[in-house]
Amino acid sequence: MRGLPLLPGLCFLLSLSGVMAQQTKGTCTHCPQNAFCVNATHCTCNHGYNSESGKKYFRFRFERCEDIDECKPPISIYCGVNAECQNIKGGFYCHCIAGYKLLSGKPQFKDSNENTCKKITPKTTNGTKEMQQFIETIESFLTNKTVLKDTRNITTVTDFLQDVESKVLNAALKAPDQETQKVQKSTVAVETRVVTDNCSKGVFLNAQMNSMEIHCKDVIQGDIQGSSAVAFVSYSSLGNIINATSFEEMTEKVYLNSQVVSAAIGPKKNTSLSQPVILSFQHMKVNPRNKIFCVYWKSTNEGERWSKDGCALIQVNKTHTICSSTHLSSFAVLMAFQDQEEDPALTVITYVGLSFSLLCLFLAALTFLLCKAIQNTSTSLHLQLSLCLFLAHLLFLTAIDRTENKVLCAIIAGALHYLYLASFTWMLLEGLHLFLTARNLTVVNYSSINKFMKWLMFPVGYGVPAVIVAISAASRPHLYGTPDRCWLHLDQKFIWAFLGPVCAIFCVNFVFFLMVFWILKRKLSSLNSEVSTIRNIKMLTVKATAQFFILGCTWCLGILQVGPAARVMAYLFTIINSLQGFFIFLVYCLLSQQVQKWFGEIIKSKSESEIYTLSSRFGPDSKPSEVK
Repeated sequence: MRGLPLLPGLCFLLSLSGVMAQQTKGTCTHCPQNAFCVNATHCTCNHGYNSESGKKYFRFRFERCEDIDECKPPISIYCGVNAECQNIKGGFYCHCIAGYKLLSGKPQFKDSNENTCKKITPKTTNGTKEMQQFIETIESFLTNKTVLKDTRNITTVTDFLQDVESKVLNAALKAPDQETQKVQKSTVAVETRVVTDNCSKGVFLNAQMNSMEIHCKDVIQGDIQGSSAVAFVSYSSLGNIINATSFEEMTEKVYLNSQVVSAAIGPKKNTSLSQPVILSFQHMKVNPRNKIFCVYWKSTNEGERWSKDGCALIQVNKTHTICSSTHLSSFAVLMAFQDQEEDPALTVITYVGLSFSLLCLFLAALTFLLCKAIQNTSTSLHLQLSLCLFLAHLLFLTAIDRTENKVLCAIIAGALHYLYLASFTWMLLEGLHLFLTARNLTVVNYSSINKFMKWLMFPVGYGVPAVIVAISAASRPHLYGTPDRCWLHLDQKFIWAFLGPVCAIFCVNFVFFLMVFWILKRKLSSLNSEVSTIRNIKMLTVKATAQFFILGCTWCLGILQVGPAARVMAYLFTIINSLQGFFIFLVYCLLSQQVQKWFGEIIKSKSESEIYTLSSRFGPDSKPSEVK
């Protein structure tokens, strides 16, 4: 048969594939983790691992290869004197115990034959003594009142700070065997850390209840040969020399609410950090509720002052402020003076006025829903505006000061941000609807306007604010909520995530109203439209314009609460803001002839019902019941 000569060739190919499988440790894919295939038929664990069943070769695909701990019995690797074994996945290594190091300087070795562990004996203590002597000198300098009075007139504070940093780092590098040095005095404290090898974690230092954390890679600086050091210095009395009067933003009155600290690395200064350094400051005045600034000491040709450049506020609690910085320098925390205490009259006006506004908004929403005579696209816009304002005012009254839980406070701030933006967006839609109605007055094409607005209003009215809040929350979530209010933080101009869209809506609506006035003046006089239609459009324009200025004016007054007129603007802002609900109910319900007629019919029907009930009980044909 012709097929028989093919058998030798087939056998040869099968044997060749077996050889290739042995050379490539198999080609099967069912072996577990930390194992490889043998002869395409069996699996075996990698070196340093044993199978859970104890078999060297196995075919069970759910077998597990477990790490062999060479440092424990029965193997118990011996590393020699003053050394110990350290197990790792798939192997082990030896290292010297604490207080000993290899003569080669390497951190680890393989077996006892390479053991050269010797006790660490500091070659010199000059660095430690130099550090202590220098800190004592700084201590005597800062406690000398006569010297301090003289130093207030000098302009070389930066030189003093840099000189302290340089000498502290030099003292630390002179004693590399002393990995950590810490010196504490009454007016100054310092902690240094020497780094001699590669590392991948943060270096944490603290002094006088202040602390810093810097990434280790920023300390070693890659191209530096030998040891590197990081120093953290805290001054408890240096604020008497460089106080808050040197703040570059003198528009705000501030005071120093922390000790001055310095952070530096050496032997070479590192101006660019891979990760921001984190600084924690203890407050000098506990439980602050004022505006806080994270600052550093900046030296320029114009002079020396505190600056916020590159510094950011991360978190504040009653006792500490946490900041971050993209560079190393001397840092502090400044706090704004509270211009005025909370006015109890404003608080009363706010709660009473907003409560009355909530009642009016609730009545207005019921009217828009139940009065069929006024139900149209314009009424739908009024209804959504009333609902958004109702929810915003209700949340403001009940939760604006719930700052105990930071996550909950941020959620409340985000909800207020969304609801107030939604209110202004519905105002924008009202302006658009008014403009389209006036523009199409010539053809009386209200049906197309209604279809367009019904398709547009809900995605825009609720979708646009959601997009703005989502982008704001994703970019700066930590700026939702302040220490005393659940609202947007003023840092990094984050408040413009609200004021920006509001100003844009204000401007667009203003253009709409100007165009409507122009249409009414130029074109309505030449139309053959019904007089009642023109009168209705004029009335709608007057109402919408009044609403625009009432609602928009509130936030304009809020922005103007600065300077000597701040108190007056605060009262106007509070009063007008608390009257928004009453204004909507008055203009769109109480002054509407259709609503008045509807109210009259309700009252009339109720009166007739009562008269009928009374007449049925005591009418002329009724007979008194007989007493048995």
